[in-house]
Amino acid sequence: MTARKVALVEDDDDLRAATAQLLQLADFTVTAFADAKAALAVLDADWEGVVLSDVRMPGLSGIDLHRTLRQRDEELPVILITGHGDVAMAVDAMKAGVWDFLTKPFAPDAMIAAVTRASRARALALDNRRLQAEASAGSASALIGNSPTIRRLRDMIPTLTNADLDLLIEGESGTGKELLARMIHQSGKRRRHRFMSINCAGLNGSLEDEILSLSGGASLIHANRGTVLLDDLDHASAQMQMRLAQVLEDRALSVPGREPVSFDVRVIATVSTGSRAGDVLSPALLHRIAGMRIAIPPLRDRREDIPDLFAHFVGQAAARLRVPVPRLTPDVRDRLDDHDWPGNAHELAHYAEQFVLGLLQNDAAASETGPPPPLTERVDAFEREAIIAAIRAANGRIGSAIQALGMARKTFYYKVNKLGIDLQAVRQGIR
Repeated sequence: MTARKVALVEDDDDLRAATAQLLQLADFTVTAFADAKAALAVLDADWEGVVLSDVRMPGLSGIDLHRTLRQRDEELPVILITGHGDVAMAVDAMKAGVWDFLTKPFAPDAMIAAVTRASRARALALDNRRLQAEASAGSASALIGNSPTIRRLRDMIPTLTNADLDLLIEGESGTGKELLARMIHQSGKRRRHRFMSINCAGLNGSLEDEILSLSGGASLIHANRGTVLLDDLDHASAQMQMRLAQVLEDRALSVPGREPVSFDVRVIATVSTGSRAGDVLSPALLHRIAGMRIAIPPLRDRREDIPDLFAHFVGQAAARLRVPVPRLTPDVRDRLDDHDWPGNAHELAHYAEQFVLGLLQNDAAASETGPPPPLTERVDAFEREAIIAAIRAANGRIGSAIQALGMARKTFYYKVNKLGIDLQAVRQGIR
């Protein structure tokens, strides 16, 4: 975001008031000072804006002000104004690092344009500082962000852990549903026992039987006293939902000719927001798992979390690849600000890795005839389109799409997560 703050230093009361009004009409927040000494008492390396100062003032001049500010922060843009048209002074000032130089009487549009350019540069410099600091420091919580929703979820975790209710978490792919489930498990008494994750979108008949049996590695009995995550439960077959409802009602597994074997598990289920749990889950199952319903909004509805998440993913990628954290470019920052991130955290993490690897184009003005995107981007785009096309060709039947693509089921779901494909959205688009 552009830093829309201006420190205006001008000893002429009338001119200071008039210039401040021009800046405010251009949507800048103005802090006005009558002399350089007063400005220096306020401005430091954390000033989230730019400085617009007259050159000739009693006491410290604008040149002196710039020199002192540059010692505090060499990236702080200072624009100087003189009424004397001193070309030599302007040249020396620019050599000394002054951002721009205006001559009285200046055109209002020229002044606003200079301040706007400086503000964008200041915002980018501050964004880079935050990125470097946050990427290096990491996060104290795995649930990253400062939006009201994320703060509330972090605050709720101790209560959710101690309540031991079955939970239903709703949200788009990549919003952090499984992450929240694991945090709840790991924060309570069940953390000493197994966290079993079952991908309901990848179930077939034999695996369903194994989950609900008393034998086999996927049996629910192995999660006794632990937590079972029924991930993408809205993709489970109607028959599996009916069987799960009965098993979770009794909290017992049985086979013909044997007494039922009770087990103690906490169930956390996830569904896609667009699917609406009440429309895709059987009432019997919904009533048994929805001791409490939690919704995690997509990134486009909590944009304030994007910089923190991006810094986290950049720090992870830089550490893994053993490379320094690169500097943000205007193109990357604009994409963080403007893109809707339909793949949510999965897509943002993928973008962060491309950023660390230096695979992103830096020329926002590149035309269709300009350089092609990096190979990895082209491969990802091809794979994404191929998977979506296969699902559409199979009329939304995931199993048929996997077979047509000729890939393993595990590989298919890995690609879906990596490429930020919302299966539910693709299926809905077919109808």
